[in-house]
Amino acid sequence: MEALLSAWFGQNGRDLPWRETTDPYAVLVSEVMAQQTRIDRVVPRWRRWLERWPTVEALAAAEPSEVIGAWQGLGYNRRALNLHRAARQVAEHGWPDDLTELPGVGRYTADAVACFAFGRDVLPEDVNVRRVQERTGARFTSAAAQALMDLGATVCLARIPRCEACPLAEACPSRGRRYAPQRRQGPFEGSFRQRRSVALRAALAGEQPCDAEAVAALARDGLVRVRDGLVSLPSTAP
Repeated sequence: MEALLSAWFGQNGRDLPWRETTDPYAVLVSEVMAQQTRIDRVVPRWRRWLERWPTVEALAAAEPSEVIGAWQGLGYNRRALNLHRAARQVAEHGWPDDLTELPGVGRYTADAVACFAFGRDVLPEDVNVRRVQERTGARFTSAAAQALMDLGATVCLARIPRCEACPLAEACPSRGRRYAPQRRQGPFEGSFRQRRSVALRAALAGEQPCDAEAVAALARDGLVRVRDGLVSLPSTAP
């Protein structure tokens, strides 16, 4: 199956800019940005981020407020702070053997950086990779990682897979099946997530947010700080 997948990938693989580098910092940024964010939104933001902070040392030297501001529009702002904290840790101590020691880096992200940047023989299993392996019943090596991700993202879809376009369909025991829709996150409009976003945008603009509950949630995540009743962005200064 892996040979068929490789041939398909050669013709159909997505042209993603971070696939052209083995810089672990650039790969880490791409993986963190791509969590719960559409790839078409990530590509231009990844490029702008690397233009502004081209090295892990450059990001480590940035103020947290700068990082939060640059992240706006990607959602889940804690990812930005964790990426900044990870950069500071790497700049000071180097890349750890166990990448899960870095702030915000879980098993999948650690394996992705290990595979794509450091060339380690580990298969990073995101939702797309797991879906293809579960449906085909096959196991793949780390060499197939990018192909599996693309197959899961574009062909072996969650609800109605495009079996007619799949290079593995002939031997796939799940061929032709349809799946129940997955539970989706509630709408952003009117949600507490939106209230947090409004409060954070106010702080970024130098204003005082008036939503105390949203501010408290942001403060717990380290995205703002509250001193003497005044809300400000986090800073490396005391």
